[in-house]
Amino acid sequence: MISGTRGTVIKNKDLSQVTWLRVGGPADLFFMPADIEDLIKFLKMLPNKFDIFPIGVGSNLIIRDGGIRGAVIRLGSGFKNISFEKNKIVVGASALDAHVASKAADNGLDLTFLRTIPGSIGGAIKMNAGCYGSYVEDFFVSAKVINRSGELFELSSKDMKFSYRQCNLPQDCIILEATFEANYGNPEALHLKMKNQLVKRDETQPTKERTAGSTFRNPSGFSSTGEIDDLDDFKAWKLIDDAGMRGATCGGAKISEKHSNFLINTGTATANDLESLGEQVRKSVFQKSKVKLQWEVIRIGETNL
Repeated sequence: MISGTRGTVIKNKDLSQVTWLRVGGPADLFFMPADIEDLIKFLKMLPNKFDIFPIGVGSNLIIRDGGIRGAVIRLGSGFKNISFEKNKIVVGASALDAHVASKAADNGLDLTFLRTIPGSIGGAIKMNAGCYGSYVEDFFVSAKVINRSGELFELSSKDMKFSYRQCNLPQDCIILEATFEANYGNPEALHLKMKNQLVKRDETQPTKERTAGSTFRNPSGFSSTGEIDDLDDFKAWKLIDDAGMRGATCGGAKISEKHSNFLINTGTATANDLESLGEQVRKSVFQKSKVKLQWEVIRIGETNL
């Protein structure tokens, strides 16, 4: 069906291999392009009946057990570039958030908030990822994207219309590269700041477990600032605790005892186990607090039912 590309094309790819939660059925097509030109060629050759589903490293994703009817596109090593010009950083979409933060610090630029965010830059932009009071939108300048037809264009910060955990990226577009602008800082101090952030994260989150990061958005509409005066009353984890769901289970899925806004695959969970437990949490929180939690973890694909 697709020939002449330099990247990897796989039919019926087992998607459980490419998500942190290790769940998910097969994709009709799975493509890892060698570079932008290879991706353009693939998209122009791809039959119109195929929808496209870009994914990063699968750190914030539940792929349902029935898999994906369409073409899953995962950017690889050809999209990990990082370069600097004064206080601007140009980053490929598949570069890991943590690596970008570290390289920026080496160059005396403060993108330290990215250090504890799992995943890659493309996903961070799409979700307007943030923590400790900083968000992607605070540093974002522009992004190079490609649409389903293989056409390249650029989106500005104004085009993206960032808000809490979302942006206005067109559904059929894939982020290829982004430019950020950051404040200067002392490299040694920036690395120390990130080291302290990692210690705090490991103390409070189940980083050794199979999770997808925070499961639900904070109803407060902002991330934790990490400060002492940060109020907990309208945080997802507090509402889940109040509903008595810390440690709850469904099949091989479990709500973390360490941080109740984390879903864990204990080793045998299906995507249905994870999503069902999440829905039980939403129902319990609504019954207790009359708050409708919104999923932060992205769920795509078809059920097996």
